[in-house]
Amino acid sequence: MILIRLRGWLRSLFVRDVVEREMQHEMALHLERSTERLIARGMTPVAARAQARREFGNVAVIQEEARDARGVRWLVELWEDARYSARALAHAPAFTISAALILALGVGTVTAVFSAVDAVLLAHLPYPNDDQLVRIYNQNSPTSRWTLSVVDVQSIEKYGRSFSAVGTIRGGDVAVSAGGDAERLHAGYITAGFLDALAVDVAAGRRLIAADERPESPPVAVISDRYAGRMFGSARSALDRVLVIDGRAHRIVGVLPPGVRQLAMSSSDVWPVFRRTTPTRRGPNGLFVIARLEPGLTIEAARRDLAAISVRIFPEWQTSMQDSIARFTPYSLRETIVGRAARPLALFSAAVALVLLIAVSNVASLSIVRFLRRWRELSLRSVLGASRGRLIRLVITESVVLSAIGGVLGLFVGWFGLILLQRFAEGMPRLSDARIDARAVIVAVVVSLIAGVAIGIVPATRLMAPRRSHGLRDGTRSIGDGKQSDRVRAIFVAAEFALALPLLTSAALLLGSFVRLTRVDPGFDAHGLFTTTIDVPSASYRDNAALARFWTNVLNGVAQVPGIASAALSTAMPPDDDGNNNNNFDLVDSPVPPGGAQPSVTWPGVSTQFFSALGIPLLDGRLFVPTDTGGNRSVAVVTRSWAKRFYSGRSAIGREMISGGCTTCPHTVIVGVVGDVTYDGLGTAREAVFAPLTEGWPRELYLFVRARAPAAAIVRGVHDAIHAADPGVAMQSMKSMEDEIYESVAQPQHWATILIAFAGAALLLAAVGIFGLLSYAVALRRREIGVRMALGAPAATIVAWLIGGGLRYAVVGSLIGLCLTVVASRWLRASLYDVSAVDPATLLGVTAALIAVAVLASWLPARRAATIDPVEAMRLDG
Repeated sequence: MILIRLRGWLRSLFVRDVVEREMQHEMALHLERSTERLIARGMTPVAARAQARREFGNVAVIQEEARDARGVRWLVELWEDARYSARALAHAPAFTISAALILALGVGTVTAVFSAVDAVLLAHLPYPNDDQLVRIYNQNSPTSRWTLSVVDVQSIEKYGRSFSAVGTIRGGDVAVSAGGDAERLHAGYITAGFLDALAVDVAAGRRLIAADERPESPPVAVISDRYAGRMFGSARSALDRVLVIDGRAHRIVGVLPPGVRQLAMSSSDVWPVFRRTTPTRRGPNGLFVIARLEPGLTIEAARRDLAAISVRIFPEWQTSMQDSIARFTPYSLRETIVGRAARPLALFSAAVALVLLIAVSNVASLSIVRFLRRWRELSLRSVLGASRGRLIRLVITESVVLSAIGGVLGLFVGWFGLILLQRFAEGMPRLSDARIDARAVIVAVVVSLIAGVAIGIVPATRLMAPRRSHGLRDGTRSIGDGKQSDRVRAIFVAAEFALALPLLTSAALLLGSFVRLTRVDPGFDAHGLFTTTIDVPSASYRDNAALARFWTNVLNGVAQVPGIASAALSTAMPPDDDGNNNNNFDLVDSPVPPGGAQPSVTWPGVSTQFFSALGIPLLDGRLFVPTDTGGNRSVAVVTRSWAKRFYSGRSAIGREMISGGCTTCPHTVIVGVVGDVTYDGLGTAREAVFAPLTEGWPRELYLFVRARAPAAAIVRGVHDAIHAADPGVAMQSMKSMEDEIYESVAQPQHWATILIAFAGAALLLAAVGIFGLLSYAVALRRREIGVRMALGAPAATIVAWLIGGGLRYAVVGSLIGLCLTVVASRWLRASLYDVSAVDPATLLGVTAALIAVAVLASWLPARRAATIDPVEAMRLDG
């Protein structure tokens, strides 16, 4: 029965002409049979046809009743209204194009930002049951957490009861060769549990197993399908082939599925096995650990389990880590991946909401003007029998059709906006996965529909008023003197300015914050300073003596390159090292309470030439010398901020520290204090401790060169010097330290750029709103302006009168906007540097700029009004 009715509805909607012909044929057949029956009774054909029609009833009424019985009459009428609305909008191209473009801007920005939010914050991670995945940190306060050590991972694997799999990854750039020339790639060294925890299988071969992690087992690796195709032709062909990774031969045992080269936000084509040696102390840290919860267990249960493990292993490893407060703490993997992106996306979402509201207000204001101009048409429809509800539906339908046009255009705007967002917000996790997909299209449709209804409700409410409906029936020319409509439009214009001000202020504050960041002294002279990364294979350099010879040869060779004034090496890259070189310590003369959390700062290793090469001044004591080789006397140089924090008003020279929590290690003696250097980003704390590389040479270091010539002129010489030290070691491309500083503030610059774009759109819409309001006012009051000018009013007075009216709306809106800005300022505080979220100068400057735009937008129609010919204007029928 339901299917029959559904079939009837569909036929009534999509083959209406056929259904109408069938109905007319059926009625004609019924009349013909009735006529034949009456003729058979002896009536003449004419009398029989007349009698049959009388018995049948009013054909038109019966046809209408039949149409109503189908249950789709309202849809048919709605379709007719939509077709009429489309024709009406086509006859008003100026209104349609301007309104559709404004709506497209609003809908497009909503679609673009929704796609970004959906991909970054809402979408699941590409792993089964991603809500069971956690990342484990060591943590001793809500704001202090760090990566784990081998001891930590082994303890969790041994004692943990909350996880079905625990995996570890340590990334790094290495030299990779598949039989030909080596290339530098990012490799993700992983344990077998890493792929198990993520539930990622291989497309060919096998996954890593626990036996692969043993030091005596031959090294193996898993590679991406893309790398397998590029180097070996196919996944199957890659199996059992050999890759030389970091100087060691690795057998390929598995190939990941096509398209999979990012695991837990680590992108790589090469995934060698991570083989752990037996630890002698609880450190160093640096291991990224993820785990999969046992089915049915919560993160809170895992937190209790991990806390118990922390307490259990503390006494065993207390000599190398004295922090009894620290606890292993699990966090949702999804939360750790997208955590930093939540704030800027929330900011962008709020900005988009304001732009959409301004766009809707603008189009609603334009719709009121169009509604007033169509009053005669609506009056005529009312006189001809159209009900008030029918007219209201017609007005709202036209608004919805208009918003649908804006929505279609908005999809293209959204597609382009998403491309810009991906470009300017590069580095935001998972943003590259954002697409204008079916969900985004649904959002665009819903937003367009809501906007259309909201726009249509404003004129529709005018039709609902009893006094206005009497005007319709009487066929009056207008809905009144227009003052009430002017007030409604003025409210919309004031609202646009009120909504634009918070956007403009936020953009100005972020821009000011970025400018201040760029002016921060990084602590070194970046001009003429260049850097590159050098990584030596562990297979070729197995001890510190071999590494020391290689790095010494590199420094000596680079220093002799023509055009280079000095060269230095370091384990850390200022001004933003991402916390990769942090170390905890304890002061011998002022230790933390037993079991307390030790302070942690950036602790890079540097060569003796580092401070002179980077232009970092010595403030007290001495710098490193070649004889600072550790042993029973380890030395360090600290920054001014470090000395001020821990020895304010006293000399730090000669003070001793216990480094890394190792109570059995020799004390570290402070021998010098240098100027502050930023390692955690410009504008952050500058507390750092420097250790001499002569105490222990790592395999990967940053090379810094102070050049008297352009980078292009010295690159070949640097390359040759490294090649002379070891032909098998390559360097990465050389970069300017000025570029490094710029990249360190690129993200806040991009955020400010995006918000400035939104603010510019809001400002433009607000200007268009006040321009449209005054332009209509000039057209409506043309005769009044003519009379004023005929009576002697000078053009300047007319201009000032109209500008004053527009300025009044802008001032009221700006005052409301200031209140909104103060309320919303708390959202910006965490994103600003060295500027208050309610900075008076910024608020005053933005308000003044907004009012200046209002004056300009008001001046254009006012200037046109001043050119009106009084005689011509007074001839018009007012």
